[in-house]
Amino acid sequence: METIKLGLIDDHNLFREGIKLLLSKMPGISLVLEAVSGKDLLTKLNNEVPDVILLDLEMGDMNGVDTTLKLQELYPDLRIIILTMHKEERMISYLMEVGANGYLLKDTNQQELEEAIRAVYEKGFYFNSFVSEALLKGLKHKAARPPVIGKDYHLTSRELEVLELITHELTTAEIAEKLFLSDRTVEGHRKNLMDKLGVKNTAGLIVKAVKEKIISV
Repeated sequence: METIKLGLIDDHNLFREGIKLLLSKMPGISLVLEAVSGKDLLTKLNNEVPDVILLDLEMGDMNGVDTTLKLQELYPDLRIIILTMHKEERMISYLMEVGANGYLLKDTNQQELEEAIRAVYEKGFYFNSFVSEALLKGLKHKAARPPVIGKDYHLTSRELEVLELITHELTTAEIAEKLFLSDRTVEGHRKNLMDKLGVKNTAGLIVKAVKEKIISV
């Protein structure tokens, strides 16, 4: 089993200790970095960059939103799971669009935390039922608009095909097998989709595609 290198960023010592205890029970997941704020994290990333980080939103000198934006600028391949008590639909939608790969509430259990870490590492995103519902509620509150079917973004039929399979949580290898393509070609389509829709990662790609009604849910 490949080891997932994890970072934990939260300014509450007691909470971090609790999460560390849970992580110690997860095989193949290794905590390699701890930080108490966004600034502290950026300093420590000079020494080691994890695969996935758990990031709190409310921190002293640099909050989770600003940290997410900065990480996307400096470390675009670093995968971010927001771990917070904030339940606002607008906050969830915004963070998923600008770079977060997953969003968990702090009352989550060990099983879901482990599932989210592995999903974000392997697939690039994790949406639980709470996040999916919050995103859909946010969309319903917006004015109705006709679907664009990829036209406004100049998506090719193959890109639309790949996008549909991404939303069904297929990995790159699974998409490649289904469409008789190479992994590299699928990744090329994924990158083109993100460039055309102006998003940072797979999670943002799905949120934007649903919001713009390129795909239906």
